[in-house]
Amino acid sequence: MKTYTKNITIVLNKWGRFLGAMLIVTFMIPTTALCQSSPSPVDLGTSGEFVILAKTGISATGTTHITGDIGISPAAASFITGFGLIADATNTFSTSSLITGRAYAADYTPPTPTKLTTAVSDMETAYTDAAGRTLPNYSELYTGDVTGQILTPGLYKWSTGVNVSAAGVTISGSSSDVWIFQISGTLTVGNGAIVTLSGGAKASNIFWQVADNTTLGTTSDFKGIILCKTLIQMQTGATLNGRALAQTAVTLDANAVTGPTPVTSVENGLLPKEFSLLQNYPNPFNPSTIIQYSLENTTQVSLKVYNLLGLEVATLVNSRQEAGSYRVPFNSRKGTHNLSSGIYFYRLEAGSFVSTKKLILMK
Repeated sequence: MKTYTKNITIVLNKWGRFLGAMLIVTFMIPTTALCQSSPSPVDLGTSGEFVILAKTGISATGTTHITGDIGISPAAASFITGFGLIADATNTFSTSSLITGRAYAADYTPPTPTKLTTAVSDMETAYTDAAGRTLPNYSELYTGDVTGQILTPGLYKWSTGVNVSAAGVTISGSSSDVWIFQISGTLTVGNGAIVTLSGGAKASNIFWQVADNTTLGTTSDFKGIILCKTLIQMQTGATLNGRALAQTAVTLDANAVTGPTPVTSVENGLLPKEFSLLQNYPNPFNPSTIIQYSLENTTQVSLKVYNLLGLEVATLVNSRQEAGSYRVPFNSRKGTHNLSSGIYFYRLEAGSFVSTKKLILMK
């Protein structure tokens, strides 16, 4: 945080008729700048379709649960261990009682290998983007130990490792703010440590670029997108709201991993006054587009995409969401559906509110 002074000049002329002069009084009032402008977010590309993505292995022990898709490439499905995978009839993906989503591997039936090659390449590109950002707002802050600190939006750079011990750390900012943490060493989160989000900060806008390995200690509660050059290790009972994107392996032990919720905002401190579903943009699109909608109050939300025959081709949202405005990406390459050019429909159900709009995929 930066501290500066502001000059205030007060002119006292009530007795000017008698004093024959103006009395000038200048006060020096300290003011604290709470934040600065945010960097632009890191584009995850198709790697953002996975909550866990790795190149050499994904292993699980204990009662682990993953909400979202996982993927591995160039390693084969045999390097996804501890999940009890059950191959789909198409052999393009697998399912597991530990995954609310799907598991993909490089040796599955096409188009899965191409899908994963692209996702891994996008993951590496995102890592390079995050690591290559220049002109940091903060360098070597707290010599790498951010325990107990409040981190406002910006670009942070450390030539060493970063440590968060049991007292945790707070990330504070609005829902549109962005944090990028460039870490040249390891990221170590202590046992029981909590990363607390305040002011509307979103896990989807927090990027931890780690050149060495990442360790989330037992029962720790972590938030953000981890872009790691090597191993991401989650110890017993640790939880992650974000994504674990590793260029080697991810190891799990009785963990809960949940993908970040879609970006939401409350403009000018005011909640939306009605439910609404906007036209997607861009439209026509290829391969991705953004669908926006507003919720007047907290409710169960379903957002699905259908083809002209009325068959569901994608479920984008199926959860309870708070009042606010949401932006949800839709990528025609996601899932096992190799969507062809044509007209599709997206349908929002939010409580008693139902709305359907048309979108056009043009390849």
